[in-house]
Amino acid sequence: MKLFDRDLSWLSFNYRVLMEAMDERVPLLERLRFIAIYSSNLDEFFRVRVANIRNIKQIDKKKINKKIDFDAKALLDNIHQEVKKQLNQYGEALKGIIHQLGERNHVICMDTSEIPEELKPDLLHFFKTKVSAFIRPIKITKEDPLFLDNQAIYLTVELKNSDVYVLNIPTAHLSRFSSHSIGDKTYYIFLDDIIRIHLDILFPQEKVISSHAIKLNKDSDLQIDDEFEGNLVKKIEKQIQKRNLGTPSRFLFDSEMSPALIDVLAVKLELQAEDMITGGRYHNLNDLFQIDIKEPALVYKKSEVVPVPELMESRSIFKSIEERDRLLHFPYQSYDHVLQFFNEAAIDPDVVEINVTFYRMAKNSIIAEALISAAKNGKKVSVFMEVKARFDEKNNLEWARKMRAAGIKIIYSLPGLKVHAKVALVKKKDRMYGFFGTGNLNEKTSEIYCDHGLLSKNPDLTKELSEVFQHLLTRYTPPPFNHLIVSQFGAIEAFIAKIDREIQLAEEGKEARIIVKVNNLQETTLIKKLYEADKKGVDVKLIVRSICCLVPNKTLKVKRIVDRYLEHGRVFYFHNDGQQEIYLGSADWMNRNLHRRIEVCFPILEDRMKQDILTILKYQWKDDIKGVWLSKKIENQRPQVEKEIRAQMDTFKYLRDQYG
Repeated sequence: MKLFDRDLSWLSFNYRVLMEAMDERVPLLERLRFIAIYSSNLDEFFRVRVANIRNIKQIDKKKINKKIDFDAKALLDNIHQEVKKQLNQYGEALKGIIHQLGERNHVICMDTSEIPEELKPDLLHFFKTKVSAFIRPIKITKEDPLFLDNQAIYLTVELKNSDVYVLNIPTAHLSRFSSHSIGDKTYYIFLDDIIRIHLDILFPQEKVISSHAIKLNKDSDLQIDDEFEGNLVKKIEKQIQKRNLGTPSRFLFDSEMSPALIDVLAVKLELQAEDMITGGRYHNLNDLFQIDIKEPALVYKKSEVVPVPELMESRSIFKSIEERDRLLHFPYQSYDHVLQFFNEAAIDPDVVEINVTFYRMAKNSIIAEALISAAKNGKKVSVFMEVKARFDEKNNLEWARKMRAAGIKIIYSLPGLKVHAKVALVKKKDRMYGFFGTGNLNEKTSEIYCDHGLLSKNPDLTKELSEVFQHLLTRYTPPPFNHLIVSQFGAIEAFIAKIDREIQLAEEGKEARIIVKVNNLQETTLIKKLYEADKKGVDVKLIVRSICCLVPNKTLKVKRIVDRYLEHGRVFYFHNDGQQEIYLGSADWMNRNLHRRIEVCFPILEDRMKQDILTILKYQWKDDIKGVWLSKKIENQRPQVEKEIRAQMDTFKYLRDQYG
């Protein structure tokens, strides 16, 4: 069975992000932000995936098959080769964007020589009164070890007397950019360069020969040896503190740095040749997000959310749900209706209990505040808090403590599993209401992620959702699910049965069709089934934003969409001999989602809702502006057709026509 490597496939996705930065049709500041997104994505990739591959490679050959060691090395070589190729285009794209911004009087100075003389008195004052408070030079000596913080950026400084220092660039305390206006021009100066032009103050007795930027990525995945014994939360807290101590996974250095100094740093930091990556003058360019230019022509036009009059005009969202279930599409429709669901539950005297799962919480979560109010109002509130959500562990733990202090029952991560389901259940004395989502219960990300959320009173769905929560809260083993598809409880088998049904229909000469929209497609059992379905004549359409291990062919095509908003919803459509089935949910078709997580997928039962989903899927499949086809070589290939369909814009128009 042919499969793409998951990591090389992910790199092709990140290159698709870079393509947005190179697209002249995208507003200029948004292109700069795509540069920042690309940089941030690549940084995390090295801290997690590359670090894990290196760990496999370094395991004692006696403990693993030699072929694994060889494959790991070959994969690392391929990764570095692909990244190098992409970074060349990344650099050219960045130069072009900065040049065009400069033509519009927004000057990002990319060298100290570009800083106007008129600004230097202000920069001197800023350095003396603010920057210098955080500068902590480290002299490199033979005797003393050298420790660099994970992801932090530094300057190496070589002096005429042969001394070498490492200076921290204090972006944890100060903005990466300092902005200043001269006439009708605004200049943005890197903090790095503010330090560079004042090195004579830091080293008054010696002449500075050179200064160059460096950065060290370290393994940032939490290493928990045994989740089944001891206090898991304390183990996670301990590992968070150790994140800065991980093994190196990438060392970035300025290409102008002397080979002798590179060798010194490699020894001091115990780096291997494959860790050494030539970079540019500046690192951590995800900080470009900090450049905020107030010029409408440079950013996306503001999109007004499509109103849902019945919900907006109703004084009670529960009464609206009593009338009929409500399917919402974010960010096209307002997430405020989800907030109202929790806010009303907190104050409704008939509500007796609320259950919620959290995976990634907003830092200032209104939902969490509503739950705290509910608990203080005498309602029984239980929260399943996933504290193994990578890079959100600390925020989730802080919210868990705050909610627990308010009287909320907190249940933490299950050993060996992550709970990735996006669900909530509100219980009144005589009925239940459920929220079923494809995205996190997070009002911040709802503004930029394309997701779906169902507010339902359907007793079949809410009863089974109650069984899910009973399992999470008490480890109770639920009976088989007949309506929801829940990973760890027959999810793979359920999807296979639905694919097999389409195969049987195709063999009978009937119409057979499958549409799968996910973020990632990796699980080999399901990929094998999709290959089989395609071979047997089933019309299979795949919309996969990121990792896709399935290799497309002439009849089995894969569409990838990257646009203004992050495509995040998971949708599963089966024609079912005309009795169409549609499921939405939190589960990607990845090994981790289906084998090591608890996910919830839920059916869409009403015809009008089905029509909405099918229309959105139609736009996505036909998107020839922001959609690309994956090729047999993992490349992103632009459709060679007239540019007519842009899924996100057309979805806005459709929903506005239907509900506005």
